[in-house]
This record gives sequence, C-alpha cells and structure tokens, in this order.
Amino acid sequence: MSFPKTEQTQRVAIVIQYLGTNFHGWQRQPCHRSVQEEIEEVLSTLQHRKVTVQAAGRTDSGVHAAAQVAHFNAISPIPACKWAAVLNSRLPEDILIRASASVAPDWHARFSAVWRRYRYTIYTDALPNLFVGPFSWHYYQTPLDECLIQAALKPLIGKHHLAAFHRANSGRTHSWVDVQAAECCRNGSFIQIEIQANGFLYGMVRLLVGMLVQVGAGKLRPNEFTELWVNQRREEVKYAAPAKGLCLLRVGYPDSPFPPEVWFDTQPKFLLPLRIEGCQSSV
Repeated sequence: MSFPKTEQTQRVAIVIQYLGTNFHGWQRQPCHRSVQEEIEEVLSTLQHRKVTVQAAGRTDSGVHAAAQVAHFNAISPIPACKWAAVLNSRLPEDILIRASASVAPDWHARFSAVWRRYRYTIYTDALPNLFVGPFSWHYYQTPLDECLIQAALKPLIGKHHLAAFHRANSGRTHSWVDVQAAECCRNGSFIQIEIQANGFLYGMVRLLVGMLVQVGAGKLRPNEFTELWVNQRREEVKYAAPAKGLCLLRVGYPDSPFPPEVWFDTQPKFLLPLRIEGCQSSV
C-alpha cells in the first residue's frame, strides 16, 4: 500500500534583490505596487492559502535592495532550497530571489537580525549618464569633499538619539540607534556612503545623506553637523537625498542561513570611467 506524500510546515528564509524604481516600497499597501505584495501573491497562489512574508526591513518608495532578507511559512512538499527557483519563474523582472533555505521555526527575518547596512551612491560628474541614473543621485552643482563627509560621519558611531533624522509618521516610539559603521569613499566620479546599524529610523539615511552633502559642499562644517543631531534640531534638517541612490546592501545575523556569496556586497560598485584624451576612433 502506498501513501500520499505528506506536506510539512517549514519556515523558509529568502534573500531578495529588487529594483525599487517602480515600487512604492517594501510594505504591502492599498492602491500601490509593493515588493511584499508581489511575493505574497505568488506564494499564496502556489500554496492555495494566504501567505505572509516578513522582511528584515521596510524600504521606502524607490529604494533598492541588494540582499533584503525575508521569511515565510510553507505548507508544501517543495524543499526549502528549491523555493528560489520556483519563485523566480513567476515573479516580475524587477524582483529576484538569490537563494532560499530552511530555518528554525522561531527564526525571524526582522527580530533575528543584529544589523542592517545601507549604501548611498552619489554621481558627481557634470555629464549625465543614463546607465547610472536609476541607482544614484546626480549631484554636480558643487564639488563634494569626501574627507569632510567622512569627518562628519565619524562621531555618529555608537548609540545615539537621532531624532534629527527621523521623519514624521513613524510608528517607532523612540529614536535611539546603535550605529556600528559609517564610512565614505570616492571612486572617480562616484561617492559611496555606507552606514551600518542595529536598525534605522523612518527616512533616516536619506535625511542623513541630504545633510552630509551640505557638509561635503562646504555649506555646513562637520562639527556643526554633529551639533545639529546631538541637540536634536530636527527643524534644521531641510534636505533629503533622492530615494534612487539608496540601496539596502545586506543584513547581518549571528548565524546566517546563507553563505557570504549570496548576500555580501551584491550591489556592484560603479567603476572609475575611462577617459581617453585626444583620441580619435574610426569605424
């Protein structure tokens, strides 16, 4: 006598990449396209029941992700490691599942995470570039000094009350953030700012970068920038960087269910453009 294959409940973790350009953020919401809704709709259709996907962080409208992490509960004979391929065959082209893996029933993409890291890319060349436009802030009006930006970032490391970079309409009851790393580097026409923390406030990175550009342009001294957030002068934070330059780079866990090649630094960095002086070509 043969028995039908039983369907067991399992918790599945996934690493997700998405181009945020045409999404109204991660979180499902009425009348707007979201990453969460796209994935949940596919999973619900496959499992013939409502499926909820929990993510490590809620990215805003227009923000990209290189290695967002999420989990869902599956009642299916499909092995956990096969869910990435199954989902990719049904998801739209601006969402990609890099890998899937089985995790413990109490593992949680958000609450098990110990840090998140964001990268913001600024393109400073005077000439626009179609191929970098969707992933960077084209800021060329004033030269930016990355050393001044780095000097302003250094005092941010540690646990601080960052209400100055907290947008309204957030459900979070406090503005304490433990910043673990904050750095700025330049590669030719590109400036990248990376910040790692245990968690981020609503709109924090874009407000932070908006004011850091003022520092890099010489309009605000690094010590004035520090005084601004130490004294919680939210009314003086008047600039927010565009969403398209921001990317959720990766999420950290004490014991990640995925190998580093799946989630570490998977947003390619733009390289220094090659300039050839006095060169003519013939075709």
